[in-house]
Amino acid sequence: MAGWAERVSRIRVVGTGVMGRGIAQLAATGGVTVELADLDAEAVRSALEHVHGMLDKLVTKGKLTGDAGRAAKERLVMVDSPIAPADDVDLVVEAVREDLEAKRVLFGKLEQHCRPGTVFATNTSSLSVTEIAAGLSDPTRVIGLHFFNPVPLMRLVEVVPGARTAAWLPDEAAALVRRWGHVPVLAKDAPGFLVNHAGRGLNTEALQILSESLAEPADVDRIARDVLGLKLGPFELLDLTGLDVSHAVLESIWSGFHSEPRLRPSWLTRPRVAAGLFGRKNGEGFYRYVDGKQEVAPEPAAPPVPDTPVYTADERLARLLTAARVQIVPDAYPDALLLVSLRGESTVEVAARQGLPAARVAGVDALGGYEGRLTLSVHPGLDPAAGRAAWGALAATGRPVTIVKDGPAPIAQRLLASIVNTACSIAAQGLAGPADIDTAVRLGLGYPRGPLEWGDFVGPEKILRVLTGLAATTGDPRYRPSSWLTERVTLGLPLTAPGTCPADLL
Repeated sequence: MAGWAERVSRIRVVGTGVMGRGIAQLAATGGVTVELADLDAEAVRSALEHVHGMLDKLVTKGKLTGDAGRAAKERLVMVDSPIAPADDVDLVVEAVREDLEAKRVLFGKLEQHCRPGTVFATNTSSLSVTEIAAGLSDPTRVIGLHFFNPVPLMRLVEVVPGARTAAWLPDEAAALVRRWGHVPVLAKDAPGFLVNHAGRGLNTEALQILSESLAEPADVDRIARDVLGLKLGPFELLDLTGLDVSHAVLESIWSGFHSEPRLRPSWLTRPRVAAGLFGRKNGEGFYRYVDGKQEVAPEPAAPPVPDTPVYTADERLARLLTAARVQIVPDAYPDALLLVSLRGESTVEVAARQGLPAARVAGVDALGGYEGRLTLSVHPGLDPAAGRAAWGALAATGRPVTIVKDGPAPIAQRLLASIVNTACSIAAQGLAGPADIDTAVRLGLGYPRGPLEWGDFVGPEKILRVLTGLAATTGDPRYRPSSWLTERVTLGLPLTAPGTCPADLL
């Protein structure tokens, strides 16, 4: 079926909600005739008006020419029923509710009204493509095309073949996606597909950090934004998505992988869902929302620059503090405040290993080279006066400072290590290729780098050090490093490198 993607001239979109409308708009502007279908005729008319309005806005903004806008409108047609005769339809895309039986029944009926060459695509985000296709006499014609909301703006599409999908179809479906101006990535028909699976790295670890009472949600979010460069912190993201939705996804993916420890949800989400703390949609989640605006307590004012001399073995941190007129001394003599740089360890571990007096030792996260927000780790044995002096010294640099409870590794390092390790696990299982993993996460989750690229940028050996330290300190198998990571560190290969596989020898 080579060339199928170029021959597609007419499709049918079944389901005219938010996703169906977006898919219809994308396909119509991509040059194909789009039939809009739904069980509710009024919903079809409303969808048609909505897409027409969106096309008009694109023309007004100069993103679409007047002729292109009119042509796209002419390609949008209404049909009386989702299962109306479809002899000339090349592709049917369903965007109905996330219900396995509903999708199977729909495709079963469509199979009776479409010619044998018609391809059926499901926009499911959580159901098995294989299970949806199993109800058909010809499951080879079914594939997953998972679009993201809002479809015209979110350029990513996950192409998900089922167990019996025809061998030619994934490449042709990807070609069709590219024809429409979007970016396809190939994913296995596994729980969460690619984006939702990869996204567990951030959310599960953020919830674990919260369950350990290391920091408040707002502080974790500030660190995620200002140190890691994320657009939204994990708790802001959970509030935006809705914890009722996110909790179900967390549980579903974890159970789908038979309780894989790396994907283990937190005990915190179930009671919060029961309490109705969903997030933005109902005004209260990890944050409160008044008139749709997030309420966040201001950060406390830092103390002044301390008179206490400071010693640190980290030359970069010493230069930064010196420039801020903090007195730096050359050794840890008795009255000096001791600042230790944390790299995959707790402050307590560093102090014990170096034989330093714990009461005068405070930890600073070294990730990011101290260029953005600084994170100060406070352990139980720290003299409060020394802790305030450490806060004042760091604040004198002009950087914002977040104070957190000392843990087995700094918060930003834990979040990043979990993100990278989750992606490495996906690659090791062959659920997606390295390039598709990075593309999917950049476009689907908005991270500043793909997770494997990010790991290479920071240094795979540093990520491995954080994970092995966490695993040793906590004994929790969630932190066991992926074989993808350990092998590439041992061999000196980048995380983005597929490496040699048996097929390369054939």
